[in-house]
Order: sequence, then structure tokens, then C-alpha cells
Amino acid sequence: MHEFTELFQKLVKGIDISSRLREEDIQIGVTPTEEVYREDKVVLYRFNSKVEHSRNIPILIVYALVNRPYMVDLQEGRSLVANLLKLGLDVYLIDWGYPSRGDRWLTLDDYINGYINNCVDVIRKRHNLERINLLGICQGGTFSLCYSSLYPEKVKNLITMVTPVDFHIKEGLFNVWSGCTQASQAMDVDLMVDTFGNIPGDFLNFTFIMLKPFQLGVKKYIDLLEIIDNEEKLVNFLRMEKWIFDSPDQAGEAYRQFMKDFYQGNKLIKGQIEIGGKRVDLGNIRIPILNIYATQDHLVPPASSLALEKYIGSPDYTVCSFPVGHIGIYVSSKVQQNLPPTIVNWLKMRLA
Repeated sequence: MHEFTELFQKLVKGIDISSRLREEDIQIGVTPTEEVYREDKVVLYRFNSKVEHSRNIPILIVYALVNRPYMVDLQEGRSLVANLLKLGLDVYLIDWGYPSRGDRWLTLDDYINGYINNCVDVIRKRHNLERINLLGICQGGTFSLCYSSLYPEKVKNLITMVTPVDFHIKEGLFNVWSGCTQASQAMDVDLMVDTFGNIPGDFLNFTFIMLKPFQLGVKKYIDLLEIIDNEEKLVNFLRMEKWIFDSPDQAGEAYRQFMKDFYQGNKLIKGQIEIGGKRVDLGNIRIPILNIYATQDHLVPPASSLALEKYIGSPDYTVCSFPVGHIGIYVSSKVQQNLPPTIVNWLKMRLA
């Protein structure tokens, strides 16, 4: 009876707190930005820093097409971007926007040889540099690998974070669901794209939740009862929910190629990916690489990321791991104490 009374009191207090919360209390993306380039729905942002840049060290963050990139700037104290700025980097980020029906025919060629390449050129011109640094996250890391292979003269250092490389690692539930064992018999990508046009963001969200249905669909709301009477923790929870359900649709043709060539065909490590008629050869990447992965990642298994070493041509390859999951790599307070210094120290050693 005592436990029931305590739970009831928490609920009453939690309802009172939630009724007082406003939309502006759950804002995500805490660091001021300036728009430096726009093309179609894609925007290149530069984050404003209070720290004077002692050296000319621009870094471009290339995020995945899935979900929104403000996960890297979630809130005060848990912002990868803010921590990189404090350590003296000049940070840029590509915001892919929200594809509409008119973007259905965008291909990986448009994203990599078009948008990414144009953003890189803007930064190179702004800083009067031949080559810049890339930080690719998740699918954005895969895109950055492709870009670095195709444009080695424009990339000085490459950092990949929770990046899939070998898409046929069977420990990854998403790999299996996508068809790494049975290809189109597991998922008919052509039928999906031909039916939907753009792939709905809500469909992808449901897919990710179903990979761990109890933990992601039930348990977290049960656990919410433990923190519902704590306004700070409740707001943090709502920030995460806001990010999770802010899911852009995926441009149909780009989704078709990525799922068929990368997930089902595993062509990246086979050297069979073609972007705009040019073959992506990971062996052509000879620049320094820092490969960061999460040991508890259920979306990108560690083995998928660690496979990179087998296929690149770089003699300067560093691996770094953190004992968190796919999302924890961005939002864990402990990780944010160590991850930004790791990136910055690694970069500064290679900028001579």
C-alpha cells in the first residue's frame, strides 16, 4: 500500500509539472548558428563560438539522413558541438532538411557528389584551405567514406563515428531485417519505393522501435514513472522523445540505392559501389582516420565499424570505443567528458 501511495503521489506531481511545461522548455539545439550556404532543402550551418580560434581547424559534421542532426547539440552539458567549440575547433554541420515529394528522385550522387562536395568547397574557400576535416556520423560516416574515396584531395583527416562499413554482420538486427541474409526476399526495396515514393519517416521510426520493442516501446515509459516528478529529468526525457519522433521522410531513389547496394549487396567492402559513375574504393583512402564506435550499439554492431581497417589504404588508423549504445555516444555525460578531447587531440597531432 505504501508503494502504491508513493507512486500515486509521483504521478500527481508529474502531471502538475508537465502541465506547466511549454514548447520552449523542450528546445533542442543550444548553440547559436549562422547559415553559410543553402542549396535546395540542404543548409550548411557554422556554429558560433565564444572561444577565439587559435588555429584554422574547420571540421564538417556529416550526419545521417535519418532523424535530425541536432542530436549532436542536444542541450547544455551534453553537446558534442559545444564541447568541440570550447576546445578550439571551427564546427560546421550539414542539415539535410525535410525531403518532399519533389525530392523523390534525389540519388546518392546528388547527396555525395552534389551537396556534400559543394559544402566542402564552401568551407575550403572560407578558410583558404585545400583540404578540410570530416566527422561522419552513422550513415553520414558511410557517406564520408565514399566522399573521401572520391575526393582524397579535399579531405585532410576523417573521423567516423558509429559508422556501418560491413553491412552483413549478422549481430545487427537492422542488418538482418534489411536483408543481409536473404536480400530482396527479406525486404523488397523496389516495391517499397515504387509504392511510397519517399519512405515515410514514421515507418522508419516504427522499424527502429521494433528492433527492441519492449525496451524502446514499453520499458522506457514504465521507467518514466520513476522520474516523472523530477522536472529536469522529465524535460530531458521529452527532449529525447522530440528528437526520436522528428523523422524526415527519405528520398526514394537514394533510399533504394543505399538499402540495395549497401545493406543487401554489401558492395562497399567489395569495391562495387558506384556514385555518379565513379567507383568507391576504400583502398583509395590514405588519409588519417579515427574510427569511433559504441560497444553496446544494437543498430551498428562494433564488428561492422571495426571492419574498416581491413579495407582502407591509410597507414594512420586509430580506433576508440565507448561503453554506450548508439544514442549514448551523443548524449552520455560521461562520454562527453572524454569524446571531444579525444577528437581534438587526435586532430591537432595531424595538422602539421
